[in-house]
Amino acid sequence: MHTYIPSKQYLDKKTILVTGAGDGIGKQAALHYAKFGATVILLGKTVAKLEKVYDEIINNGGNEPAIVPLDLKGATAKHYRDMANTITDQFGYLDGLLHNASVLGHLGPFEQISEQDWQNVFQVNVTSQFLMTQALLPALKKAPQSSVIFTTSSVGLKGRAYWGPYSISKFATQGMMQILADEFDNSNIRCNSINPGGTKTAMRAKAFPAENADNLKTPEEIMPLYLYLMDNDTSTENGQTFEAQPK
Repeated sequence: MHTYIPSKQYLDKKTILVTGAGDGIGKQAALHYAKFGATVILLGKTVAKLEKVYDEIINNGGNEPAIVPLDLKGATAKHYRDMANTITDQFGYLDGLLHNASVLGHLGPFEQISEQDWQNVFQVNVTSQFLMTQALLPALKKAPQSSVIFTTSSVGLKGRAYWGPYSISKFATQGMMQILADEFDNSNIRCNSINPGGTKTAMRAKAFPAENADNLKTPEEIMPLYLYLMDNDTSTENGQTFEAQPK
């Protein structure tokens, strides 16, 4: 799966929503899904970034994407319900959902975590994913087969000092994925998590400012796993956590 090369247009007639699609891993996932025939719904908070991804998909000959400008920090359950209704009205159902967007928050000692930082991180990394997935379940159920991918982290698999809210939020993400996977086992919906590992992104640079980013893999280099988990004909895994960069 880490060297997976899909057949051309294997995502033809599929609709996939990608959060955090304006930059980094989300951008590359959107570009790659579009490259193989999917109609991609680009969700992010910065319209200008989403428009650039939109233009790149069109210039590459892909299907016209949809743009959903949404700041997960302030979005409510109604926002997600309205979005889900629009998706159902426009596309009929949803074949794939990649929960990529997240925020790092402040790194520091547990005793110095502020309530505001805790709430901000959990709002984006956990609550928004809960509300969005819940709202989109009817559209996911209507698809012949659908794949939901959550994004975890090494610090969401083993706690690490000073990573506070971010680390704990990723443990919560893991729990959400596992519960959904168990509830929908033997159904048309499968749910899994990907740990991207150290990747050349803006978030990584913020967390490790002294690191030489040239030694990291780019988001494009880890895309085979993201493509594999969206393949209904090949991928049958459910409730699993995958390392995009296995040791």
